[in-house]
Amino acid sequence: MTKLRTWQSLCIDTALNIYSRSPHFFCQATPGAGKSRMAAETAKRLLSQGAIDFVLCFGPSCQIVSGLAKTFAKILERPFDGRIGAIGAAITYQAMEYQSESFWRLLDDYRVFAVFDEIHHCSGNEYSAGNSWGQIVLQRIQDRASYTLALSGTPWRSDEQAIALARYSNSEGQLICDYRYGLEESIKDGVCRSPRIALMEVNSIRVETAIESNPSVSDYSSIAEMLSDSPVTFEDLISHEGVVEEILSLGREKLNRLIPEDPSAAGLVIASNILHAYQVASTFQNMGEECLVVTNRTPDAQSIIENFRRGSGRWIVAVGMISEGTDIPRLRVCCYLSRIRTELHYRQVLGRILRRKGVIDDHAWLYVLAEPSLLHFSHRIASDLPDDCAVVDLIPAIKIRANTHSQPELSHPTLENPISNSPTIYIEENVRNGLSIVPPTETTCPYQIDLSAGFRTEILSIY
Repeated sequence: MTKLRTWQSLCIDTALNIYSRSPHFFCQATPGAGKSRMAAETAKRLLSQGAIDFVLCFGPSCQIVSGLAKTFAKILERPFDGRIGAIGAAITYQAMEYQSESFWRLLDDYRVFAVFDEIHHCSGNEYSAGNSWGQIVLQRIQDRASYTLALSGTPWRSDEQAIALARYSNSEGQLICDYRYGLEESIKDGVCRSPRIALMEVNSIRVETAIESNPSVSDYSSIAEMLSDSPVTFEDLISHEGVVEEILSLGREKLNRLIPEDPSAAGLVIASNILHAYQVASTFQNMGEECLVVTNRTPDAQSIIENFRRGSGRWIVAVGMISEGTDIPRLRVCCYLSRIRTELHYRQVLGRILRRKGVIDDHAWLYVLAEPSLLHFSHRIASDLPDDCAVVDLIPAIKIRANTHSQPELSHPTLENPISNSPTIYIEENVRNGLSIVPPTETTCPYQIDLSAGFRTEILSIY
């Protein structure tokens, strides 16, 4: 077992000190910092002191719960499956409402240490009803467990409700953390990689629509302008063949450059839905690149993810399966093509590529469209590191020619190509230095995602 990190040791000491006068402890630690290990070591210390008899862990997904059970079993050197002779058990938040009364009596009959991973999934306090998970935590566990440990890498909710077991300093919702370990500290300590967020803008977009046989053409100079002034949605854009190909090409090129020094390095693509995931897979296939696809409908998805974690595959495409709590340290590149645009989800996805595994993997790369909210989140992440610089870097222009009207062939036998009612989108060559736009015709559809100088696209380099 590796030595505890400095922050983990300090956090455990702080928790034990607070437990001498209060049963609740809230820890915020950046994704990838090692919260599960810290929690298990805290349980070990409490057990050695004779302060607890049993440990219960809760998490938002089977994947996270499985990871908790493995970590606690290893650290405590006891079974952690809830059976006779076990020192604890791990269950999902979803499963709490299906537990029998005999399960909940554990909290009355034994001194229980309750650990809540990604506690931001549970909302509610004495002033608000919250969600069902939060209510169970508050009503069945909060005042019955001997000690509680609430963990979160992103301690806020998109609906702005209070987080269960959290304390707030004012009506504006300033969260009080008993211990905080941020991204800035984790990078300085060599615990997490430094992220490079590549924001990809489109310089010139032509949208052609046909309403009641009356076609119209509009030109836009940015993604933000197009989304605000046209019928095109963000989902249309991230499914556009040229956009998908360009982002994947950038991610693939970066991974190719990392492989020589880090042969196990891998990439992750976050897709919007199952059909979109197979569109991404088809694009990879056309590039001569192999990938795995995992969704909530993939049989034995957890085993596939575990095999990828231990294996040597280059790319994995996921829908709702690898967004938080998943430990795959060899992931160093991520292409964000999700339709979800919340800061919580965005930061959780970024966290999947930040966990370091050695001394040579000090950087991670995230490729994302410069949609206004995602652009804002990216700059907020950069501002979390006040001693660092957000540096504008340049990427050479790349021209892509393709047919906007064609749908990619999908290799999944249960999926059918949809009939699209979306407007036709032409991503065209930027007008600059006297160059003119080539209008789309029946035989040619020029594209260019221009990432060259004199443009808003930037790479946020966080050192």
